[in-house]
Amino acid sequence: MSDSANERPRTDVLRARLAQLPRWWALPACAALGVVAGAGYGVLQTPQYTATSYVVAVPQEKADPATALGFAQAYGRVATQLAVLGDAQVAAGMSPAELQDSVKVVTSPDAPMIAVSATTAKPSAAALTANAVAQSLARSANHSKDSTQVKLLAFSRALEPNSPSSLSTGVTALVGGCAGGLLGGLALLVRPRARTEKAPGPSVPGPASALVRSAP
Repeated sequence: MSDSANERPRTDVLRARLAQLPRWWALPACAALGVVAGAGYGVLQTPQYTATSYVVAVPQEKADPATALGFAQAYGRVATQLAVLGDAQVAAGMSPAELQDSVKVVTSPDAPMIAVSATTAKPSAAALTANAVAQSLARSANHSKDSTQVKLLAFSRALEPNSPSSLSTGVTALVGGCAGGLLGGLALLVRPRARTEKAPGPSVPGPASALVRSAP
């Protein structure tokens, strides 16, 4: 009984102190919490590195540039399929599922070029993986070059990146602060305003009661 009796005054005091704070106190508090959470995420996250290798589709004697562009788009769509990644997994030292998670392929609508990007925790592994997938794609496509009249050639090999592609600690802290400030602003909008109780004023008699009172 004594512990519960002591906790009630403490709770009342805490509520009274929170009630004395201005309505906008949640905005800087949420922004500060967001900055701390974003900075913690930036410190604890594992840096990721991205390397990109480029492959170009070259038309043969019986093909035109438009045909090469069309096949480049098609090869870009199947670059991460298991049939293409079979040779790359040996060179990259990854399973097909890991390659599919770490590799991203982008094609250009104007040029017959395919960009193969790999993102890993090590710069050397990123370059090795990107080059392995690009070479595997070129070998797989060139098996049917006699029928397609389009040949894939290595245009630019991937190099080891010098800096990580993941967000830095400063950026994550800034993003966290913005998100916290947004949540604090939403809390201010949702929070109901305190209602002020007004003392009841003197009642004014209606027209009918005023006539009855004034009658002799």
